[in-house]
Amino acid sequence: MNTSKNDNWLYTISPKQSLIHLNFKEIWQYRDLLFLFVKRDVITLYKQTILGPLWYFIQPLFTSIIFTLVFNNIADIEVGKGIPAFLFNLAGITSWNYFSECIKGTSDTFKKNQNIFGKVYFPRVIMPMSTVVSNLIKLGIQLLVFVCFYMYFVFFTDKASLSLPQIELILLPILILLMGILGLGLGMIISSMTTKYRDLSFLVAFGVQLLMYGSAVMYPLSLIKEKVAEGSISNFVGMLIEYNPMTIIIELFRYMTLGVGDFSMYKIGFALVFGIIIFLLGLIVFNKTEKNFIDTV
Repeated sequence: MNTSKNDNWLYTISPKQSLIHLNFKEIWQYRDLLFLFVKRDVITLYKQTILGPLWYFIQPLFTSIIFTLVFNNIADIEVGKGIPAFLFNLAGITSWNYFSECIKGTSDTFKKNQNIFGKVYFPRVIMPMSTVVSNLIKLGIQLLVFVCFYMYFVFFTDKASLSLPQIELILLPILILLMGILGLGLGMIISSMTTKYRDLSFLVAFGVQLLMYGSAVMYPLSLIKEKVAEGSISNFVGMLIEYNPMTIIIELFRYMTLGVGDFSMYKIGFALVFGIIIFLLGLIVFNKTEKNFIDTV
């Protein structure tokens, strides 16, 4: 009786035939490993710290306080409509943190996991995906902090004229998904490039910090439009900030929760298309690098 050699194997590992390759069936088969990496990222990050998970609360709160003092009290930037400046900044930081943590967490995937990749086979894309999923827990905690302060300003202060959340709040899952694929795509591109160009690993944190200032995190987009109209900044710079996908996301999040900000379905569609393109480009570069990165990392 003749039987093929492959009939004796449960799985057959073979090179990817296409650069745009994302085998969801294989990823599902390794879902336990994905959850294991998520658990590792959440537990080990603050395992030997004194405050532990409290840093999830401390970081956005202190950043919001500093932004409020510097940009709103000293620089006198108005956020409009009687919205508390602290809550305005907290909304921007909450949405920005998830994106930035996804980039920074996935940008050194190959370098940080070279020992595991060199010994055991599993879908390599699981590693950056686990970072994106584990950061959802941090995002959930920070969203809870935002909701608590929102409720405080609504029920215990009479200085704020907060409106109820907009109906567009139902788009929040799409917003989170868009931030995730943007962070994942850019992170995979950077991770692939750092296997050959190590200098990029030093520029990631600096580049993300600069990008934050161009994403309307601590100021409203309306301010940029005013500066363009006054001639204080060029139309080109204004367009870069206005059509920055993270600016669109942050403005939409503020519109959904605080009733201020720029809302446009056209811009949301643009951000979604841009995010998908970046993700596919990141997947292509990641899959290409995966084939021979162990020789260069």
